[in-house]
Amino acid sequence: MGPKMQSHHSVAVRLNEQQGTKRGYTFIQANRAWLPKFLIFWIMLMAVFSNFIYKKMDAANKERREEVLVSMCDQRARMLQDQFSVSVNHVHALAILVSTFHYFKNPSAIDQETFAEYTARTAFERPLLSGVAYAQRVTNSERERFEKQHGWTIKTMEREASPIRDEYAPVIFSQETVSYIESLDMMSGEEDRENILRARATGKAVLTSPFRLLGSHHLGVVLTFPVYKSKLPPNPTVEQRTEATAGYLGGAFDVESLVENLLGQLAGNQAILVNVYDITNSSDPLIMYGHQYQEGDMSLLHESKLDFGDPFRKHQMICRYHQKEPTSWTSLTTAFLFFVIGLLVGYILYGAAIHIVKVEDDFHEMQELKVRAEAADVAKSQFLATVSHEIRTPMNGILGMLALLLDTELSSTQRDYAQTAQACGKALITLINEVLDRAKIEAGKLELEAVPFNLRSILDDVLSLFSEKSRHKGLEEVKLAVSVSDKVPEMVIGDPGRFRQIITNLVGNSVKFTEQGHIFVQVHLAENAKALMDAKAETCLNGGSEEGLVSNGGCQFRTLSGCQAADDQNCWDRFKHLIFDEELRSDASNVTAVTSEASEKVTLMVSVEDTGIGIPLRAQGRVFTPFMQADSSTSRNYGGTGIGLSISKCLVELMGGQIKFISRPQIGSTFSFTANFGRCKKNALSDLKKSNSDDLPTVFRGLKAIVVDGRTVRATVTMYHLKRLGILVEVASSIKMAVAVSGKNGSLTSGGNPPDLILVEKDSWVSEDDAGLNLRLLDWKPNGHTLKLPKMVLLATNISSAEFDKAKAAGFADTVIMKPLRASMVAACLQQVLGLGKKRQQGKDMLNGPSFLQSLLCGKKILVVDDNRVNRRVAAGALKKFGADVECAESGKAALQLLQLPHNFDACFMDIQMPEMDGFEATRRIRQVERKANEQMNGGCSPEGAAAKSEWHLPILAMTADVIHATYDECLKFGMDGYVSKPFEEENLYQAVAKFFQSKPISDS
Repeated sequence: MGPKMQSHHSVAVRLNEQQGTKRGYTFIQANRAWLPKFLIFWIMLMAVFSNFIYKKMDAANKERREEVLVSMCDQRARMLQDQFSVSVNHVHALAILVSTFHYFKNPSAIDQETFAEYTARTAFERPLLSGVAYAQRVTNSERERFEKQHGWTIKTMEREASPIRDEYAPVIFSQETVSYIESLDMMSGEEDRENILRARATGKAVLTSPFRLLGSHHLGVVLTFPVYKSKLPPNPTVEQRTEATAGYLGGAFDVESLVENLLGQLAGNQAILVNVYDITNSSDPLIMYGHQYQEGDMSLLHESKLDFGDPFRKHQMICRYHQKEPTSWTSLTTAFLFFVIGLLVGYILYGAAIHIVKVEDDFHEMQELKVRAEAADVAKSQFLATVSHEIRTPMNGILGMLALLLDTELSSTQRDYAQTAQACGKALITLINEVLDRAKIEAGKLELEAVPFNLRSILDDVLSLFSEKSRHKGLEEVKLAVSVSDKVPEMVIGDPGRFRQIITNLVGNSVKFTEQGHIFVQVHLAENAKALMDAKAETCLNGGSEEGLVSNGGCQFRTLSGCQAADDQNCWDRFKHLIFDEELRSDASNVTAVTSEASEKVTLMVSVEDTGIGIPLRAQGRVFTPFMQADSSTSRNYGGTGIGLSISKCLVELMGGQIKFISRPQIGSTFSFTANFGRCKKNALSDLKKSNSDDLPTVFRGLKAIVVDGRTVRATVTMYHLKRLGILVEVASSIKMAVAVSGKNGSLTSGGNPPDLILVEKDSWVSEDDAGLNLRLLDWKPNGHTLKLPKMVLLATNISSAEFDKAKAAGFADTVIMKPLRASMVAACLQQVLGLGKKRQQGKDMLNGPSFLQSLLCGKKILVVDDNRVNRRVAAGALKKFGADVECAESGKAALQLLQLPHNFDACFMDIQMPEMDGFEATRRIRQVERKANEQMNGGCSPEGAAAKSEWHLPILAMTADVIHATYDECLKFGMDGYVSKPFEEENLYQAVAKFFQSKPISDS
């Protein structure tokens, strides 16, 4: 470790020196004198850019202003032109109407009254016309007859008698609004005459120049259409048109009113000024609307062409804004802001340049600190590995020698001393494991296994671990129980060691802080638990809870012990539905089978409920914080480091779940967590069941039993363990009810058989009359037939000698089933009660026991490689205890010499950290030698003495105290077959060697 730290330090020094040499040649430092000039240049540049931005934005504003003016002017021009065209079409239609009904019909269908009424009724169709009138064409020869016919004289525009002319155009029909022009000669004016002649010659509408209309004195124009008395041929000539002309229909347009109405209909009519001009004479345009000299913005004008249908006349609309262009504050503000931002950026750059040297110094310092931090991280990891190795190495010697010492003949005092020392050593190893687990979690090096395991067996093992502690807590016994839902798969895939660690931590805390009441472990499917919790909440809201019922024991809460629990949802109703829904039992098995095929994962909900001291409210927020206790007195009164819950939380999260708790001071706590496991495939599950077929005996299948217990939850837990053995169970709340049920089931009329067992809880037996019990047991002769009495078995957490003698006298069996209940222990007791033989089935505990290890290791030649003499003695003594032939080597090089092919070793336990050559390098060389030998054997050239072996592969197990670096994957990478952490125990040793050796029968001698 020393040379490694020195190399990291030298790297940091070299890096710092290299960066220090470059520090004086940076661009900023080399041009530092130019920084003020750069700032002045930057300010000038920003001023130029700001002016450019202002002009650009102002030009854009003017362009948008011009576009808006163009759009508004064109819009008004189009509307004026469209409305004028519509009125022209109506006048044209009226001309055709007059031609049709006045000249084509004889007699005429139109007179002044008809024309006036018609034009008045259709005036809404011509909103732009102030009035229409029809003037008949009268030649000089026809004048006298015409005037006599109408009774008036043709007059000029000045209302004087018209002088003699070639022809006249007096108005004979007029709208009421212009009735004052009747009898006036429309050809008396020079311009009017020219327009009439032009309309007659072209056959199209003709407009006059603007003039003041009679009556309104508004500027207007007159539209003239020719009216024909006969139909024209196609493409008529001027002479033909003149000959067919009968008169002229004219309409007066009030241009000023027209434009005013139009502008009033549009939004923004006050924004622009509109002028309409007649530009037929471009040198002297005539204004039709507006004033020649109006205020406004004369800098921006737009001209829009107008086409009123007369090709001889030209009109246009000129628009301009009413007000001058306002100051572009947006452009000014933007340019100013850009200038300010530019100044700020320049100042920031200038300030950054001034302080760049300090920043570079800080950067180089951080680089050096980074190198040091990386070296410290390596050192920390190495330190943990070294501490693990250095602490475990002597602890391996201590525990190993104590184990060997306990195998010798010792006095009771000596054995007590040795067992105490061994317990203290194991406690220290447990603490070291917790600290190292936390370190592995923080380093991200903790990985979970994925192997099939029996969850119920692990829970039984944990209960066995804490059974004695829970049985002797305080003045009252603490009831410890476990219950697993039938819907939970028998085998799941996961990490059994880490699952056991979580349960052990939670149950251990509960045992530590609980002086009376119970500790109850429950396992359910997460989805079923959630659904029933929701249903329970609704039931409680509707007043359906049974929490307050009084049991036989006088307690007010229907829990395992009758004491109040922290989580009110863990009531009897919820527990009853989760565990024993008898109506859905058959359906549930089918659904579970289908689900097992469809889903590869199963999520379990595990809860650990206790009635201990609870957690103070102020401390509940830091429960999962490492090395934190509820208060300073906790460690003094109860012991512990406060790291177990933190590790459990991390492990639960690695399993894809969450952990939470509910705690009420002086009432208790309920910790619950979810975890994801894999489902065993159907074939694999059947194989596992075959391999574990001897775990629980099958001789109890089909037996009938009655459980007598006044507490429903406790009775249900007992049913759970009995049903695991295949026993049919019923529950009775009292012995009297049990006898009644037994008589009913055993009656000859019903054809049933009496129960084989009656298991009575000690509380229920003590509360009833003993004499009455004897009478009921003896009164067993229904219909005169004597039947075999069922075996009476007592269930108890604690029982005194006097109570035991009293129970025997009352008819109970000699064997008392002690709690907490475990399936294997219940099976052993029932075998003794029923006389089925005292031979216990080899369960998991027996498989890992000394006899089975001896059957595995007996006669095996094993090489132990370790540089520590004490470790060699401990390993050799432990292996020799199980019948192995052990040889030791003190280094990797010595092991290579002993393992030169051919050799007769069956396995090798190899330490990893050794001087000269560590275990990984030694293993790599051993595998290399074996690989070459196997290649030669496959090629037909086998080394001497190797004919008896088909292939060389020596099982090599890492024997290490470094649990940080020595992971299973790391060992496999270097060619090892597994590892055993020091100090190793019988269970770990069995798990390691059972993969390579087969058990052999052992003689009794």
